[in-house]
Amino acid sequence: MKKYIVLCLLGGFGLMAQNEVMTPQKLWELGRVSLDAVSPDGKSFVYGVTRYDLDANSGNRDLFLMDIKSGKTIQITDMAGGEYGAHFLLNGIAFNHKGQLHWVGLDGKGQKPLTNIEGGISGAKGYEMADGSLKIVFSKSFKTAETPAEMYPELPKAEFRVMDDLMYRHWDSWDDYESMQVCVASYNGSPSTEYKNVQEGTSFDSPVPPFGGSESYTLSPDGKFLVYESKMLSGKDFAEQTNSDLYLVDLSTGNTSNISEGMMGYDKNPQFSPSGNKIAWLSMATNGYESDVNDLVVMDLNTKAKTHILKSSGKYDQYTINSFAWEEEDEFIVGIPTMGSNQIFEVEQEGDGWEFEKISKGDHNYNHFEIADGGLVVDRQDMNHATEVYFVKENGKARQLTHVNDEIYQNLAMSKIEKRMVKTSDGKEMLTWVILPPNFDPNKKYPTLLYCQGGPQSQVSQFYSFRWNFQLMAAQGYIVVAPNRRGLPGFGREWNEQISKDWGGQAMRDYLSAIDDVAKEPYADENNLGCIGASYGGYSVYMLAGIHEGRFKSFISHCGLFDLESWYLSTEEMFFANYDLGGPFWEEGNAKTYSSFDPKDYVQNWDTPILVIHGGKDFRVPENQGMEAFQAAKLRGVPARFLYFPNEGHWILSPQNGLVWHDQFFNWLDTYLK
Repeated sequence: MKKYIVLCLLGGFGLMAQNEVMTPQKLWELGRVSLDAVSPDGKSFVYGVTRYDLDANSGNRDLFLMDIKSGKTIQITDMAGGEYGAHFLLNGIAFNHKGQLHWVGLDGKGQKPLTNIEGGISGAKGYEMADGSLKIVFSKSFKTAETPAEMYPELPKAEFRVMDDLMYRHWDSWDDYESMQVCVASYNGSPSTEYKNVQEGTSFDSPVPPFGGSESYTLSPDGKFLVYESKMLSGKDFAEQTNSDLYLVDLSTGNTSNISEGMMGYDKNPQFSPSGNKIAWLSMATNGYESDVNDLVVMDLNTKAKTHILKSSGKYDQYTINSFAWEEEDEFIVGIPTMGSNQIFEVEQEGDGWEFEKISKGDHNYNHFEIADGGLVVDRQDMNHATEVYFVKENGKARQLTHVNDEIYQNLAMSKIEKRMVKTSDGKEMLTWVILPPNFDPNKKYPTLLYCQGGPQSQVSQFYSFRWNFQLMAAQGYIVVAPNRRGLPGFGREWNEQISKDWGGQAMRDYLSAIDDVAKEPYADENNLGCIGASYGGYSVYMLAGIHEGRFKSFISHCGLFDLESWYLSTEEMFFANYDLGGPFWEEGNAKTYSSFDPKDYVQNWDTPILVIHGGKDFRVPENQGMEAFQAAKLRGVPARFLYFPNEGHWILSPQNGLVWHDQFFNWLDTYLK
């Protein structure tokens, strides 16, 4: 059996011969680059590079400062533990490190803590006031419920939990009997120890778990007002709803008002305008629909009037907005998924409407951006390259700024990426990415993989994953077919919404249309087709295993949903299950979902080898889903393997586990497709 892992991990990679194609080891050698902030004068920026130590099974992020024009770069931190959330402050750079806010000079010298808050803090941001003072906004954990140990102090070795309501666990963590809340502190020359909790007296989280961060709160330019996001619901209500709101706090009086009251979906990422007279945020209209259109809402704080930019511009059925930044009082820069990539637009008010002008160009993902002098500083990636930082001029011309991984990539043969339009079973055009092996020879035949995307509403864009890495798959001699099937953003609201309550319907036909189309090519080995995916993609693998009619010779499903009825009663975010499946299986109106689109009901047709992968801390798709699928395959006499990571959640985050994952993944494919 071919091995993809270098087993002598303790020896490091120094003695390894140079590879001509991407390998799992090379993926972990790459520096993971991400932009933090641009300087107030727009002439320099700070970014982080995370590197992994496989022996230590951990990573560390350091900060770097670059002058945009000259490219001159200095490393400004070299600390164990990683530095995050860097921003320019007090003629230097502030950053979060080991639960406190720190500061360092622009020359990388003079590092010192700005806070010393008991218990530690998260997502701290410093704000310089016009009077020279400094305010620091952060989130901090506060105890909100009695712990099991406190319930029975006389039984210190008892291990138990008592649950009276839902949301007792979330994604990969159990309820910790605490909540994160927003606080404000002042810095007066020595590390701040005192603070004011603006949510005092409540038990609700801000940021909203599990993925909210420092983008969830902001301070007005004059320092008088703070806005934070919270979902003021608990238990069953929290599990069934997405209705988060934005709360405006007058810091002098403590008076708090809900500025998004009556807006029933997610409201997040508040940002004050340069003058402080307006505030904008991203807003979804539908309560319970986590993949609804993200509109950009602008509120005049004096008149309280709100403008919904997508709706007022007639773009609501065309776009959804991932991110934004104020350019001027009535101008924005926004990030939008469109036609298989993430692009950047300028949005400017024109009369009663708003005009959208695309800035970025090409088949790349332009992700996090910051406004700079004469253009934008942007994180950019594509299927052949991990993220590097670029400068994008107003005319869309891009110039690479960071070159962290050039040395690795310049020695690699790259995959050829083709953009293919496939006709679907209902006559639509579907954008499908086809990734061809390095040194591709059209006269050869290659085993071919159908990639099934998760989400389910998550665009197959020019992303560069460190797990589901198309470049790596192609480098092992596989063609990868990655369709933007029904239910993905970037192709209009109708296309995106067609997945809900139709999980096993048109999306499955879209998958089969894509693989059938590519399999006709003389270089695709139609006798050696595989099907792979995770989450909803893993569900798709299980579903296709029962309806593929002999197309595939191998399947791999990671954290897939196998039994929709048991999943409904063991997952945690009920709003997702209720919206996408239609609701519980005991309600008559949902019969089609559970009778026609449940993979377990097609197990009698399973006859193809399948690798099942699952994490023990995956509470989004609990581990029983993988166990049931594996057991069904074995009882059917189908060749199967269960790869189980007891301490991983919905993703594989440990470096050494990641190497095991890739080794098992490619060994399985090589066994059945080559």
